[in-house]
Amino acid sequence: MSDERIALGTARGRWVLAATALGSGMAFLDGTVVNVALPAMGEDLNADMAGLQWIVNGYMLMLASLVLLSGSLGDRLGRRRTFVVGVIWFAAASVVCAIAPNLEVMIAGRVLQGIGGALLTPGSLAILQTTFQHSDRGKAVGTWSGLTSVAAAVGPFVGGSLVDSGSWQLIFLLNVPLALATVLVTLRHVPETRDEEAAGKLDINGAILATVGLAGITYGLISAGDHGFGDPTVLTSLAIGVVAFVAFIEVERRGSYPMLPLNIFANRRFTGANLVTVVVYGALGTATFLVVVYLQTALHYSALWAGASLLPMTLLMLGLSGYAGGLADRIGPRIPMTVGPALMAGGFLLMLRIDTGTSYYTAVLPAVVLLGLGLVATVAPLTATVLSSVEDHHAGIASGVNNAVARSAQLMAVAAIPMAAGITGDAYRDPVAFHNGFGHALWISAVLAAAGGVIAWVTLGDRAVPHKHHLVHHHTHCALEAPPYADSRTPS
Repeated sequence: MSDERIALGTARGRWVLAATALGSGMAFLDGTVVNVALPAMGEDLNADMAGLQWIVNGYMLMLASLVLLSGSLGDRLGRRRTFVVGVIWFAAASVVCAIAPNLEVMIAGRVLQGIGGALLTPGSLAILQTTFQHSDRGKAVGTWSGLTSVAAAVGPFVGGSLVDSGSWQLIFLLNVPLALATVLVTLRHVPETRDEEAAGKLDINGAILATVGLAGITYGLISAGDHGFGDPTVLTSLAIGVVAFVAFIEVERRGSYPMLPLNIFANRRFTGANLVTVVVYGALGTATFLVVVYLQTALHYSALWAGASLLPMTLLMLGLSGYAGGLADRIGPRIPMTVGPALMAGGFLLMLRIDTGTSYYTAVLPAVVLLGLGLVATVAPLTATVLSSVEDHHAGIASGVNNAVARSAQLMAVAAIPMAAGITGDAYRDPVAFHNGFGHALWISAVLAAAGGVIAWVTLGDRAVPHKHHLVHHHTHCALEAPPYADSRTPS
């Protein structure tokens, strides 16, 4: 272990920042390119809608289940070691995805990718917070956030270009040189750190039960779209998921070192913010999953054009998220977090105008801009509210819980909403059937988003957000999968 603290302005400090940004950027990039490639993968792998859902959800399942555990793993085994293992694991899983001869191998590769993502995502921020001098941490986190946001922004262009070139496999192989560079820089320049006072055992039982619970319910919901809820396999899967979740709650309630401390939900603001997270990110995840596929299969957009269609939303978050955090400082989160989801609901409803023959600039762009403005108004105040609702020493746990809640919400919504909207089987290949189902899904997403605004108004007060967590909510953030993960370690 190394006790030295590095200055950001030094050559080594810049290398440390580069290593963490490269690793996280790889995961951010992957998160934006896969959706763009779904129609091409579906064609080559003969995947129906359930198959496309699992390509997305296989990754999200493991990320949601393990992201809380991985932070504790890094504290105990070494943050650099955990980060490097995560990067190598992610790259190896990417190769599995690239060479997948069938849908089953592809889904297995995505599940393995999720494990790697869970190791490297919180690990990168943990390295920044424990390696740099205290005075440089804010700037380091801000720079890291900006760099990873650029990766998320360029992802649709990179992914769309590679898919249009005729080889969706390249979107996964791209991760290999990025991972190699990340590992080399990390091993050469990043010092090892760990928490020598980290107490207790890892909550392995909790992680297993969370994974089984999420997997059981997800499998049941996706399968119900094709077989109905009366199917024995569907009922068995849902029952296993529910029982596992009940057992998970009991394990977390009784455990001495739970990965999800349930008492944190005793705070009304924290619980309210997480309820907003569930409905907003559930709606967002489903809409972004479906719209890129819809634009390609029903409206015949190229992969590049379909991916770029959501870019204004990312750019708005990149440019305005810091201002939204400042607004929450001054007036409190209640108004922004009520208005933001309402704007998002309006964006989903505007998407109902998208049809064959409509122009991108008159039908798609206005909806994407309104959706982006809603996200801007919601995400930074949401993150600030989560962090300010707990004591400083619980901020990292609170942020991790909120991040896991968002990913779990997207996992469940991507499984449930297409089924509820009638987008099952090969419906996504039929422009008429997909158009009808897409409209139903947008209505469901709009209702969920609007519910988020109502929840925010009811559960959040007007008290301004304290400045104590400025490292997070004043920096750029444009990932659409979840709120930013805030590692709050403040070692001496």
